[in-house]
Amino acid sequence: MTKTITTRYDVAEHLRNPEEMAAYLEACLEEAEGDAAFIAKALGDIARAKGMSQVARDAGLSRESLYKALSGERNPDFDTILRVIAALGLELHAGAGRSHIKSSN
Repeated sequence: MTKTITTRYDVAEHLRNPEEMAAYLEACLEEAEGDAAFIAKALGDIARAKGMSQVARDAGLSRESLYKALSGERNPDFDTILRVIAALGLELHAGAGRSHIKSSN
């Protein structure tokens, strides 16, 4: 019987260009269901793919604070999110969607 060897999957290893990074973030935004920490973690994956030190410099943050903000264990300030998105070379867009507010009828 052969032994199966497994390795930990790291999505950051598969985010090789801005298009893949944007597609990954878009998919995470669709799946997040309002979970800001989930989005922060996705941004952390993209930042690791691009290089955390460079992203921290471009965002004007320390590397340590960037790791903490994008760990997925907390909800970073929106200002931090916007700075990281810009540092990653990504853009934030809005579109009309279906309402998640239930009527009281």
